[in-house]
Amino acid sequence: MIVKNQNNLFSFSILKELIVKNKSHWLLSLLLWVCLILPAQAVDLRIAIRKNTQNIKVGSSTSAIIKDQAGRTIGELSPMSAISAQSSSGQVSLEKLQAGALTIEPTGDGYVWIGDRWYRGKVQLVNNGNQITAINHVDLEDYLYSVVGAEAVSSWPIEALKAQAVAARSYALYKLKTGKNGLYDLDTTQRTQVYKGLDTEYLTTHEAVNSTAGQIMTYQGNVILAAFHSSSGGHTENVEDIWTSPLPYLRGVVDYDHQSPVFEWNKTFSVGQLGNLITGVGQVQTMIPQKTTPQGRVVTMKVVGDRGTQQISGKKLRKILDLRSTLFRVSTKGSQVQVYGRGFGHGLGLSQWGAYYLAKQGINYHQILVHYYQNTTLSRLN
Repeated sequence: MIVKNQNNLFSFSILKELIVKNKSHWLLSLLLWVCLILPAQAVDLRIAIRKNTQNIKVGSSTSAIIKDQAGRTIGELSPMSAISAQSSSGQVSLEKLQAGALTIEPTGDGYVWIGDRWYRGKVQLVNNGNQITAINHVDLEDYLYSVVGAEAVSSWPIEALKAQAVAARSYALYKLKTGKNGLYDLDTTQRTQVYKGLDTEYLTTHEAVNSTAGQIMTYQGNVILAAFHSSSGGHTENVEDIWTSPLPYLRGVVDYDHQSPVFEWNKTFSVGQLGNLITGVGQVQTMIPQKTTPQGRVVTMKVVGDRGTQQISGKKLRKILDLRSTLFRVSTKGSQVQVYGRGFGHGLGLSQWGAYYLAKQGINYHQILVHYYQNTTLSRLN
């Protein structure tokens, strides 16, 4: 579905400027490309595939060795045989083997089975409070083959996928650098980056990752917090209006997401439904924004009911009502409450649908990235 822009949010003058820059700086782009094609440094990531479970199925596509927490080989696993790992008395049990942590390493170019799908790399099973956490140890570039396919659409223009690859690589490295969890660096959900192993690898995602290998976005020599989202609804946000501290590269810019299927959306509730979802106010009578961002995202909302009044954060209200974003307004008509909104996600950094449109117009991934991440430099991992 293509959603038409009804609010003149799309700036054709800025798009024209991007196109002109793209054409006039072809030599600079060529020189940058030459600097960025050297082999990438290998980086190992720890991805929490399953957290705090009593048991989990594991296996390998090839024969695999099993190691304990000290790195000693204590057993072997036959190819294509799924085994249930159990938490038992503070240990991880895998058939007759037992240790505080077990690692399954496929031989050759084998894949590892964790839970319900195949992954690259190896799996470490850690006993964590009498429960198991399954951690996929995987090379950063191999990890990105899956993330790009899970976060974007594999049939999109390659420049959009390349922009997603660089953003995802930058985000993963930022989390690796700043993460405080001793067991893992990222998980598999939208809380970090969606990761589904081999299920979301495609020829196009391999091309996007390989052609940008080792490339990251930096600010003053440091990898950036490369936040991204699906669609902003016309304009991205300054980070301090959504999270806490300001960052010089997460600034609000015009978005080119007007072709997004979630550029505009609406949802209808009865006042009875709202009363059940928003507890403590009774039947909802009015909902009045108390604070919004410069782009109109709800920071706090006053909810007035026949039994009380509550101040609710936009983030909490989005979760309660299962809305696509906090960029919405409310209209009450009799017993019906209409929620009209725009965009999907927090509205910070790279807009995936914006990148899609710009790529269709011939804008390259470098120009896409420096538009959404202001004051940044496309750099090489070292």
